[in-house]
Amino acid sequence: MVDADQTFVIVGGGLAGAKAAETLRAEGFTGRVILVCDELDHPYERPPLSKGYLLGKEERDSVFIHEPAWYAQAEIELHLGQPAVHLDRENRTVRLGDGTRLHYDRLLLATGAEPRRLDIPGTDLAGVHHLRRLSHAERLRGVLSSLGRDNGHLVIAGAGWIGLEVAAAARSYGAEVTVVEPLPTPLHQVLGPELGQLFTDLHSEHGVRFHFGVRLTEIVGQDGVVLAARTDDGGEHPAHDVLAAIGAAPRTALAEAAGLELVPRAEGGGIAVDASLRTSDPNIFAAGDVAAARHPLLGTRLRVEHWANALNGGPAAARAMLDHDVSYDRVPYFFSDQYDVGLEYSGYAPPGSYDQVLVRGDTGKRRFIAFWLKEGRVLAGMNVNVWDVVEHIQNLIRSGTVVDQEALSDPSVPLESLA
Repeated sequence: MVDADQTFVIVGGGLAGAKAAETLRAEGFTGRVILVCDELDHPYERPPLSKGYLLGKEERDSVFIHEPAWYAQAEIELHLGQPAVHLDRENRTVRLGDGTRLHYDRLLLATGAEPRRLDIPGTDLAGVHHLRRLSHAERLRGVLSSLGRDNGHLVIAGAGWIGLEVAAAARSYGAEVTVVEPLPTPLHQVLGPELGQLFTDLHSEHGVRFHFGVRLTEIVGQDGVVLAARTDDGGEHPAHDVLAAIGAAPRTALAEAAGLELVPRAEGGGIAVDASLRTSDPNIFAAGDVAAARHPLLGTRLRVEHWANALNGGPAAARAMLDHDVSYDRVPYFFSDQYDVGLEYSGYAPPGSYDQVLVRGDTGKRRFIAFWLKEGRVLAGMNVNVWDVVEHIQNLIRSGTVVDQEALSDPSVPLESLA
């Protein structure tokens, strides 16, 4: 039975928010738990939106984190389809779009991120898409199927994870795909130039056309229909639909208006939190895509926009809200599936942070592990079509020890013996 003496409000109905609510109950919290979601759908996971669900391999119901009945059973009060529009820190209230005011004793902001928009002419045409929400994926799934039937053309702006996964899905439907990317390789900001060519080759083998070093300047249409996409090198590419996959921006408007400390966009943006995911207000916490946490292991402030961070960060924030001793030091992790290539990446090694990339295995066969090192220490590792090694890779990262590079590159040497 709920004890109304304390009320914890969670703003954000994604994975971080839903897992935080679940954890509060699992940890024995008996007060009110209110979960505010600006979408009408119950909380769901986002990876299937560009993977299994988009490919038509998973059903719609498979994306939901809990059965709808679970929320009532767990005595979680849901406000679906209601954005939080104002945060009053002095009176500790959150006002929703319909005027409802919610008092809180502790508040979790798990507001996530939103797609960055193309700032060019033509983005108001019906055939211009983003992929962030379930409704986006539903629409895009139908679009890809139609393009495949009609030999239609999809132009994708951006060769990051979303852009490449949608490219792979589009080709599986039979659509023609052109990817426009201003940097010299796919995934350049994540993997650096050393591994980018692998993804160029992978997608090119499946018929994707790349144009690197250029940006979209205009989407051309007639009667509301997309006809082509123009680039700043003077090129014009046939298109029936365009996907903007140029990254995501943390949804910080609520926090900013309330005067919470933010991180500048040049440093990754987001709501500044400490290692316990507490904001500059001691009664407010943040988790998931919107939180820029001081990472105890990496020694830097980091905002991570991936599934594992929401999965683990939401529960960590919930425990911190209950005054447990929390130091959120998970090694950043994400995964991707493209055609017959599956991969997992652990760590953090942006371009400029490492001095060497070492490969164990065969990149030609796309079965290998790549390591990013600095002064002989492993900063990050990516296993491609090699499985059950994430724990060992993360142990190497955590250890911070100088590794024997000959042994690290030798597949016959067990990784667990090197940490």
